[in-house]
Amino acid sequence: MALDLKNDPALIKAYDTYHQNVWPEVLDSLKASGIQHMDIYRLGNRLIMIIEVDDTFSFDKKARMDANNKKVQEWETLMWRYQQALPMAKPGEKWLPMEKVFEFQA
Repeated sequence: MALDLKNDPALIKAYDTYHQNVWPEVLDSLKASGIQHMDIYRLGNRLIMIIEVDDTFSFDKKARMDANNKKVQEWETLMWRYQQALPMAKPGEKWLPMEKVFEFQA
């Protein structure tokens, strides 16, 4: 998944700081949705998220759970102060799925 941050060093630093201590309710919601592992990488203001999920996960299920979780909504509103949609995003889209174009395994 990919998303951009607003290209402002102070906002980027704040975003990084928040992610050093993600709210427990947000972590609980990730686990409850079926996400087993998540990494977010940043280069400049570009973010790449890689998630590993179990068989119970779906993006629709995650969206429904998030919509009904006041603390997750609070986190998402806060994060949107730092994030910006990618140029190809449709209205309301944040993180966009990426297409795998190469894999190497020895």
